Amino acid sequence: MTDPTTALPTWLAPLLLPEELRASDAYAIEDRGIAGIELMERAGAALARVAAAVLPTGRIAVVCGPGNNGGDGFIAGRVLRELGRDVVVLTTRPVDAYRGDAAIALERLGPAPVPFASGDDGKALRGAAGVIDALLGTGVTGAPHGVELDAVRAMEASGVPVVACDLPSGIDAATGAVAGEAIRAVATVTFHRPSPGHLVHPAKDHVGALHVADIGIPAGTPVTPSIGALTDRAVRALPTRSADSHKYAAGAVVVLAGGAKYPGAGVLAVRGAQRGGAGYVTAVVSEAAVGLVRGAAPEAIVQPFPDRDLESALADLLGRRADGVVVGPGLGDDEHAEALVHAALGSDRPVVLDADGLAPFAGDPERLRRDAPLVLTPHAGELGRLLDRTSSEIGAGRLDAAREASRRSGAVVVLKGDDTIIATPDGVVAINDLSAPALATAGTGDVLAGATGAALASGVDPFLAACAAVRLHARAGHLAARRAGTADGIVAWDIAELLPAARAASGPARG
Repeated sequence: MTDPTTALPTWLAPLLLPEELRASDAYAIEDRGIAGIELMERAGAALARVAAAVLPTGRIAVVCGPGNNGGDGFIAGRVLRELGRDVVVLTTRPVDAYRGDAAIALERLGPAPVPFASGDDGKALRGAAGVIDALLGTGVTGAPHGVELDAVRAMEASGVPVVACDLPSGIDAATGAVAGEAIRAVATVTFHRPSPGHLVHPAKDHVGALHVADIGIPAGTPVTPSIGALTDRAVRALPTRSADSHKYAAGAVVVLAGGAKYPGAGVLAVRGAQRGGAGYVTAVVSEAAVGLVRGAAPEAIVQPFPDRDLESALADLLGRRADGVVVGPGLGDDEHAEALVHAALGSDRPVVLDADGLAPFAGDPERLRRDAPLVLTPHAGELGRLLDRTSSEIGAGRLDAAREASRRSGAVVVLKGDDTIIATPDGVVAINDLSAPALATAGTGDVLAGATGAALASGVDPFLAACAAVRLHARAGHLAARRAGTADGIVAWDIAELLPAARAASGPARG
């Protein structure tokens, strides 16, 4: 299930790094004979169309920086004038500094642009009803400085809506990092393919509504992206039950969870596994959770944590019937917690390690390496402890942190969040772009762990299992909010119960 032109599975939509975008442009221009100015004309026109639709009536200020990003802005300004809009074009560089296609675009602009001088306190933007940020492109990294920093500050201080060209100035297209001051756009228009930075926090907070414009770059570009956006095709790639299926064929999951302090986490992980597609679920939980699990999930086989010979008892259980193991949700500081984790990891079964199951490996992710499949499902705080960093440090560089954790642990890492990132040890990454505010409630991570265990137990590889479970989980969050009419008040149980409906909503299964 891999596209021959990319390193990515076909259920991921490519996200291109700046160098890959440049290679795509070069392929179109040098190999396919498309003039660079023609690509720029298409990009500028697309930018103008979105700006005309999004920005309010009144003057539009187009702030153009150096290079091709400024060239796109020149064309957008010209097209907006042709549409009858009142436009002022500002440049942070002298007009004789522009070269190549940007110089052609400037020549076609008509009336000369207005210089944006360093130290301008925003006077040049006064009277504007909206702004186009054509300042810094995808190839620029680090915090803005000099006259570009002054322009960023002026746009932000103006208080009017901003439409960004390529990406809001000040964010990193490759990683989603924000090194300093950055534009917060109401909409961003990018071209050919989006970049990871459009989808990853904290940069995602600056992007607004993302528009991807097709500017006619032909198929066959010689790039092999390693980062992609999740699609519903990941869910459709999971095996489904057929007329001759039986409960064991659908996958058997063992859930080791629900300590005495957090028994509900065991219930939610079990229900996530059941509703995620497992045909047979065994729950090994604390005494406090036994009655809860039996009452909420009567289909599950439930037993308390073994009082003695825990390692041999679990080895026997996992050896008999476990296609996937989920360990960690709600274990807290239970006296059995660490033994349960090590028993699961010591088996030859695919394992999902969540929440408190990660605690024994704080600062030492290399100890997680094992031969059998392993999926880690931390939030930022848990990943911070694993890598010996603060939660805020993880938040500032989520993509790099997920990749590092995967590389060091040898596991597929699911860094949970509105922009859930799934990373593999060989550097392939998926980013979930399906925002689901309904998931912002206690216990949804336990449901995800169970659903991931069910996907693993179906026999697919751990990357697909993690990606499909993440997408299914987010889709269930969408359905829950739609049915309730609001994301507020949705609880984790609602998400678990809607996993089958979310699977149906993801489209027909593979043939």
